[in-house]
Amino acid sequence: MSQPHSQQTPIHMLTLGALGIVFGDIGTSPLYALKECFHASHGLAITHANILGLLSVIFWSITLIVSIKYIAFIMRADNNGEGGIMALLALSLRNQNISPWQRITLVSIGLFGAALFFGDGIITPAISVLSAVEGLKLITPVFDPYVIPITIGVLVSLFVIQRHGTSSVGKLFGPVMLLWFSALGILGVINIAQYPAVLHLINPFWAVQFIVNQPTVAFITLGAVVLTVTGGEALYADMGHFGRKPIRYAWFGLVCPALILNYCGQGALLLTHPEAVESPFYQLAPSWLIAPLIILATLATVIASQAVISGVFSIARQAMQLGYLPRFEVLHTSAKEIGQIYIPALNWLLLGSIIVLVLMFKSSSNLAAAYGIAVTMTMICDTILAAFVAVTIWGWSKKLALLVALPLLCLDFAFFGATSLKFLQGGWFPVLIGISAFTVMMTWKRGREILFAKLNKETMPLNLFVNSIGAGSIQTIEGTAVFMTGSHQSVPHALLHNIKHNKILHSRNMLLTLHTQDIPTVTKQDRLKIEQISPNFWLITGYYGFKEQPDVPELLALCEPHGLSFDMMDTSFFLSRERLIPRVEGGMAPWRELLFVAMSRNSASATDFFQIPTNRVVELGTQIEL
Repeated sequence: MSQPHSQQTPIHMLTLGALGIVFGDIGTSPLYALKECFHASHGLAITHANILGLLSVIFWSITLIVSIKYIAFIMRADNNGEGGIMALLALSLRNQNISPWQRITLVSIGLFGAALFFGDGIITPAISVLSAVEGLKLITPVFDPYVIPITIGVLVSLFVIQRHGTSSVGKLFGPVMLLWFSALGILGVINIAQYPAVLHLINPFWAVQFIVNQPTVAFITLGAVVLTVTGGEALYADMGHFGRKPIRYAWFGLVCPALILNYCGQGALLLTHPEAVESPFYQLAPSWLIAPLIILATLATVIASQAVISGVFSIARQAMQLGYLPRFEVLHTSAKEIGQIYIPALNWLLLGSIIVLVLMFKSSSNLAAAYGIAVTMTMICDTILAAFVAVTIWGWSKKLALLVALPLLCLDFAFFGATSLKFLQGGWFPVLIGISAFTVMMTWKRGREILFAKLNKETMPLNLFVNSIGAGSIQTIEGTAVFMTGSHQSVPHALLHNIKHNKILHSRNMLLTLHTQDIPTVTKQDRLKIEQISPNFWLITGYYGFKEQPDVPELLALCEPHGLSFDMMDTSFFLSRERLIPRVEGGMAPWRELLFVAMSRNSASATDFFQIPTNRVVELGTQIEL
């Protein structure tokens, strides 16, 4: 999907688009990252050695984690052009020689990393918008009581417009972020001119000296330094929209230099005006420029939040397609871009969680304690999966993979250790969200496996059934019946119930199975497979990628060149609807059974999800004990 798009769009336009979508999270970090490093609880004095040491740690963290780990190493792992942890998981499972325990371990790591992204999707909009709006207090203290209401107002507006899609607003994202990064760089340069010595940060000696001289303070400070690299996952996740080159051009050409210059500028400001530690970012600008800067920062944080929200929708849809989440209503907000979707239930759940978070933590400094731990855990998951892909897919030797991955893992674990110190101050929140999302996904997957096993016990092999239907044994009526089924090995329950209750068989019976492949999109020529197994029965298999939305009428229209045409007014769709009853000695813990039953009852109907005409659907129910 992404490759043709990349060929049609000029590279400079893709690079501008990447600026608007990909770098919002990492690009808004200067608003709060350095301020948090000098938070009073860290006990870090503002001295030349400390500033240079801290800036050097920030510089080398950005270089090693973003430039080397994500852009040079992990972005090589593309699944048909797509990136992100679900694509990385699909790649790692592609090797047929892995053992069952390896498969379980990889799935657990990948799903936990994806689950943690939901926690990130709640915290990023909250901390980004709140830190931008807090700048109002610098104009006049009168705004102080209104910071939280204004923040909530901005967030509500952002989530209300989601249903209209981001394509129209998206055109503004690139130019706004171009202005934002230019402002970051210019403000940085102006302040560096006051204290040029801060440019010595590129010498790793300062970072080493900082860590060796005060290891405890340096370790605690790493928990704030991690804020400067949050968003690395987004570079990889959004690779499918823009391709590798535009992201690399944007990063090395503008984003990375602008960020480094801005952090240097903040460091220079603190060395000349230590009292600016309360808000070093906004104090970079002269007083007359603070108001426009707040407006620009708010726009940038809204864009950063939009990118994360879109990412949460995308991962949720991929998890649905791969069978790890129940069906939600998915609305497509763009006729051209497959990635632009809106999931109403998830949208309002995110908004509610974010508002609760803002009201609980009340300031960006308090929220910074909650931020970071989920990001570092996701970074660890990415490194492990990428190392596995390097060995099994790229053909690297285990020694080479270890040589590359081990230093990166050490860095990831150092950040994780530092952020875990803030667990009780708020770090528990994203971990709780991640564990909850992981539990939901594993429960749904396991519940579906148990349910399919039960259903298969209560049916019969398809070939036996077809051979046992003799001429005239069942009344045949004109028309086409389409039976949705999970497998072509056994008879769909809806078909058995139709014969049992209505005592009829249609003249044309289509057994339709939809398979989600471990690739993002499936080409049109690979979409369909048709097999006729008797004069009255056909097997139709539709193949979709994990980024695609199944569309049954569209799929049936593709059957015409194969000699099967469908008149929707003469076609009935038969679906099974199971009424689930939990039992004490089932295949899961009782509380997981209850969770699975609740999810099943609240999932979107197959009719809506597969876009089947509602006036052509017949649902036949059955009661199942788990």
